[in-house]
Amino acid sequence: MVAAALAGCGGTTYFAGRILPPSGLTNRVMIAIQNPSALAKGALVFVDAYYDTRSGYNGKPPSFSISGYSASLPISIQNMPEEQLGTVYGSGDGSLVTIDYSKEATSGSSTSLNGLSSSVFVTRNQAYVFAASQTSRVLTVVDRTNGGSYPLSLPGIYRVSVNTGGSVALAFVQNSNYVYYPRKLTAAQTVAYSGGSGTWPLGAVDCEPQNAPGWCLFQALDPASTSANIIPLVFDRPVKAVFSADGSTAYVLNCGPECGGSKASIVPLSVAPMIYLTGQQSGTLPTSAALASSTISIPGGASNALVDTSTLYVVGQKPQTVQGQTLFAGNLTAVDFSKSPAVVSGSIPISDGAPGAVSRMLLADDNTLWIGMTQCTNGVRAATGQSDGCLTMVNVATPTSPKVTMLEPYLGDLTGIAGVTGLHKIYVAQGGQVYIYSTVDGTSIDNQYVTVTGTAYDVAYMDGLTDGNNTVY
Repeated sequence: MVAAALAGCGGTTYFAGRILPPSGLTNRVMIAIQNPSALAKGALVFVDAYYDTRSGYNGKPPSFSISGYSASLPISIQNMPEEQLGTVYGSGDGSLVTIDYSKEATSGSSTSLNGLSSSVFVTRNQAYVFAASQTSRVLTVVDRTNGGSYPLSLPGIYRVSVNTGGSVALAFVQNSNYVYYPRKLTAAQTVAYSGGSGTWPLGAVDCEPQNAPGWCLFQALDPASTSANIIPLVFDRPVKAVFSADGSTAYVLNCGPECGGSKASIVPLSVAPMIYLTGQQSGTLPTSAALASSTISIPGGASNALVDTSTLYVVGQKPQTVQGQTLFAGNLTAVDFSKSPAVVSGSIPISDGAPGAVSRMLLADDNTLWIGMTQCTNGVRAATGQSDGCLTMVNVATPTSPKVTMLEPYLGDLTGIAGVTGLHKIYVAQGGQVYIYSTVDGTSIDNQYVTVTGTAYDVAYMDGLTDGNNTVY
């Protein structure tokens, strides 16, 4: 009705200057579908998230879809509703496709990634792409400001984290105690570093292309303090970073025991010395000793996290001995950075999940935090006869004292969450299908008109108020 009224009055926007799309819908959830038919490996459809239907009024049109999309096995959506854009990564062909939300169509793709990627991010201004490829053993930087693609060698790389402002990227190596960051070079540095590794600055692990490098990759520590007997005290199987609300600090997550390390913790890391844009760095890299003194122990494990103003919600899996075997139990820990020193809450049990795996976290209406896991039936809960669902709803009305209010029934691995802001519900991709839950009380909402053919793998609220309305990868 709102869309019809706007169209009748000649309006072309609906809020915040956003362009009214061809469908006329102003509450859309996009669904990434794998194998939607025998003739296609991937598709992107969207549904009316106000009425929870996949078709228009009176069944016309019979369904809504993103035109022009034909990539293989879409696995993740990076949602940027403020820019009316999204990027979809296809694990079947390594495609990275940009979606124009205002046109409900593709607007081009990036084909310069090196092999399949386990983690991909695009900056909001679309100027840079960072992709981690374990198979190619490189961190690929696509610099669209100069049309270059730079494969920076880093064997074992499997995760990359990029800050909201698009000025810092951190790379992580599996089963390692190191963190790395890339930096764009000035013209003078390109000349100075063109003589091979002997001309690279201290701390550089690769510069590409080597005869005239445009980017280099560095360790995220003062090179003079990186002796082997000190590093494990700082980084303990780091897996990713999330960034403070003001963007000045990266909270590096030390996965610890669930990733084969010793102790789960958070390492606050100033990003100023690691800004990759030329001429914008400030300060010096931290020493191992300085970081060791600021490291925050997380009792319940740390493999994912979400920032809400001054509170950091940390999710992890803690090993326990059950029936003579080591199993993992999911936990949520709140860290209050408004206090000095930061105050760590006691960990509370949530859904179990695969150790070190990428979980999903999202803040939604009614002061709720939603946490999704994969392989949730392999943990302590299932072994001890407890509810073993993969989706947990947490009340965070008091941020530093979160309370689990519901553990949803088991419906399969939880691979995507989208909060439909203002309508008091979330959409999830779970067990390959789409489900809807109320943020008021956690009850399920009828999903019969949004189910899909194929495997639903990720969801995104295309009309979210901010880019923060996205699953965390």
